[in-house]
Amino acid sequence: MPSLFDPLTMGALTLPNRIIMAPLTRGRADREGVHGALAVDYYRQRASAGLIISEATGISREGLGWPHAPGLWTSAQVEGWKPVIDAVHQAGGRIVAQLWHMGRLVHSSVGGGQPVSSSATTAPHHAHTYDGNQPYELARPATVDDLARITGDYVVAARHAMLAGFDGVQIHAANGYLIDQFLRASDNHRDDDFGGSIDDRMRFALQVVDAVAGEVGIERTGIRFSPNSLSQGVDDPAPEPLFEAVARELEMRKLPWIELREPGPGSSFGKPSHPPVSPAMRALYSGRIVLNSDYVGETAQARIDEGVADAIAFGRPFIANPDLVARIRDGAPLASPNPESFYSQGPEGYTDYPVVKEQVAA
Repeated sequence: MPSLFDPLTMGALTLPNRIIMAPLTRGRADREGVHGALAVDYYRQRASAGLIISEATGISREGLGWPHAPGLWTSAQVEGWKPVIDAVHQAGGRIVAQLWHMGRLVHSSVGGGQPVSSSATTAPHHAHTYDGNQPYELARPATVDDLARITGDYVVAARHAMLAGFDGVQIHAANGYLIDQFLRASDNHRDDDFGGSIDDRMRFALQVVDAVAGEVGIERTGIRFSPNSLSQGVDDPAPEPLFEAVARELEMRKLPWIELREPGPGSSFGKPSHPPVSPAMRALYSGRIVLNSDYVGETAQARIDEGVADAIAFGRPFIANPDLVARIRDGAPLASPNPESFYSQGPEGYTDYPVVKEQVAA
């Protein structure tokens, strides 16, 4: 079986190793969603990853509800991303843009209006806003015209990603955000062509895939799901038939890769509500499958050895270990991240984590 350090082809992407940097929201852009010099250093430091999946990046003001997250709907945002991507490429890396619409998880104080979702529902818990945590608001059901407009926003963001220099895009269809709100039955209560049956609940996700792939090419398009866990109030009572159907559709389209955030029973970030769905999807989908959640070097290699995963995405380990690939290869200890600085505004806990050689010298 291949090792974590063997190369891998995913459509138009050729990866030197199978250790992927998962999307990590870090809140370092300005209030207009524009990145600055801090992000240049942060991403360049982690360019040894086989592939960097960018932090979740908004496709529109309406769809971006996280303070200081970046966007890809304005020319200023494109210009902010360009030096980041140039730095990754100069360091020998590859990077794709994760395209994000948060749906009902957008608070009006950030997104500028009532949030949209598959149905008139309210997310549990509280929204993180510029004014502190606030209760989520009732979402309005997206109309068919809304869905056409939002699909167009995905296309524009994908076009802007390529103008900025990204090597491809990943559609965020996981973690209880807008596409996930359509896919899974707990939030989708519609009785039109976008709700009810599995085929209809998949319709919006596939509409976005087809539109984005039509803009940038299917070979530069990937997608992310979270099939087996309750995510921000979104779940499905029968995820296996749903995601088997998704796998069949993506196989027909020859989508080159999917990423699955699939926590196990001991996960430190969200417990599973269902058994893993990846084996059932593997049986139907011949593209690359990237698994994510709570992996270390040995467990990551074990999943590849099982034949379900082709690569493993690491999230929080990449925050505190910019040289994570080298540390896994050499068996070096991993540094632990400081959660208090995950979403702060400065370099602390962002670009000041040392590589292992610097730690030894210190």
